[in-house]
Amino acid sequence: MTANVFLDLPGGLKMPALGFGTWQAKNEQEIKDALNTALESGYRHIDTAFAYENEKFIGEVLKQWFASGKLKREDVFITTKLPMQGVHPDRVETFMKKSLENLQLDYVDLYLIHFPIGFKCDESTLRPKMDDKNHVMPEAKTDHLGIWKKMEQQVDAGRTKTIGLSNYNISQIETVLKGARIKPANLQVELHVYLQQRQLVDFCHKNGITVVAYSPLASPGYNKFLKQLGREEKELPDILGDPVVAKISKNHSKTPAQIVLRFLIQRGIAPIPKSVTEKRVKENIAVFDFALSDSDMKELSGLDVGEKARVCDFRLFQGIVTHPDFPMKA
Repeated sequence: MTANVFLDLPGGLKMPALGFGTWQAKNEQEIKDALNTALESGYRHIDTAFAYENEKFIGEVLKQWFASGKLKREDVFITTKLPMQGVHPDRVETFMKKSLENLQLDYVDLYLIHFPIGFKCDESTLRPKMDDKNHVMPEAKTDHLGIWKKMEQQVDAGRTKTIGLSNYNISQIETVLKGARIKPANLQVELHVYLQQRQLVDFCHKNGITVVAYSPLASPGYNKFLKQLGREEKELPDILGDPVVAKISKNHSKTPAQIVLRFLIQRGIAPIPKSVTEKRVKENIAVFDFALSDSDMKELSGLDVGEKARVCDFRLFQGIVTHPDFPMKA
């Protein structure tokens, strides 16, 4: 079933209220199969990033769908992101063009700054520069307005329909808003029933900024990701096993994942769940044929535990917490 619920972005753009997330999907055949399933199931909002190393595979699938006539380019809302090694005024255009080349597109619908801290860049490989201990080398204080002006130029050049931010806090968004000619259309952050970030969401909505929730199921596969990096595993929130979620799930004859995704949608937030499992990809979009009651919403709102439920804290980058632009609370 195709989702026909949208969030309105500035300039008349419409973003489907549920998207297909692709973080941690780097295996070529796996992501291609999953994306084909997603498009067949009605997903029309695809989220990727240069840092995910899967833009090329996504581009190949999209090209096939557009060439076949099954979809037109304007039927699909595509988001990608400026990587941390591109967070510098001199490198925005380079990475914008590289993402378009990877995706085989003339434009994306939304281009986000992935994180408010930049890394030094190896110009020959376009990867982050590493020090002698194999740690990434951050740039000094981020020139938020200088970078944003370069993002605005990408809109002017027709490479993206609009622009936004990811992982920024309220203070950092305010800095951009004060100097912006084109205001941020979107903020993408980690959001789920255990990490609801109400103050941040309210601030965005009051300022006409839509919100997209990454890891809306609290990223159950995150420890696999850490293991691949040789990092220590962490205790993850078990949203899908929560008894309140289970009770509401049973009442609606829906899966726990469908309940917590619907919760975000009814808050005016667009979740972008990632799965490469055919059954789950199909289940995740089947959230537009029911509604949670006021009492359901109240119970789910009560599950918020705040920062301690954050999964993706970016602390895997050595020393990043002490950077002046680190956006997340302790």
